[in-house]
Amino acid sequence: MCDDFQRKNLGMKKLIKRHFRCFLNFWPPFVGAGIHVKRLQPDWKAIDVEMKLRRWNANYVGTHYGGSLYSMADPFYMLMLIRNLGRGYIVWDKSATIRFRKPGKGTVFASFRLSDEQLNGIRQALETQDKIEPTFMVEVRDEGGDVVAEVQKLLHIRKKDASPSAGLIGSAQSC
Repeated sequence: MCDDFQRKNLGMKKLIKRHFRCFLNFWPPFVGAGIHVKRLQPDWKAIDVEMKLRRWNANYVGTHYGGSLYSMADPFYMLMLIRNLGRGYIVWDKSATIRFRKPGKGTVFASFRLSDEQLNGIRQALETQDKIEPTFMVEVRDEGGDVVAEVQKLLHIRKKDASPSAGLIGSAQSC
């Protein structure tokens, strides 16, 4: 019984992993804002997002609604770090700021990148510290390459509790 569950669960995880970009593109907050994930690199170190200006994501003066511009940047660094650091780490968004540089018109874009150096630096810092709170910046740009908004994300990262009982919660070993 437990082996059957594990096999089906593993199959579902592989399916979700393979098609996660599609799942994101049908996630209701993204659909509502018109946000589209154009590229999700298989190693989760690069994600490109775009948003076309539509009636439902425009503000009163006909430019991109600020909340939609922020939504473009909201989950991606957290997701990328979760996927790259692995199950031994806890990653949470802690705070964010957005600075609007110019009105967003037409299609806007955001590109998220993580380097091996950043990931290694996080792992090394957590060898000597209980937690770290790195900051990541992403620029939302228009079709001409001009910066429409700058979003700064503060994340909270720590290693998971290494106590023996912590590893059993929610794991397949509890079957």
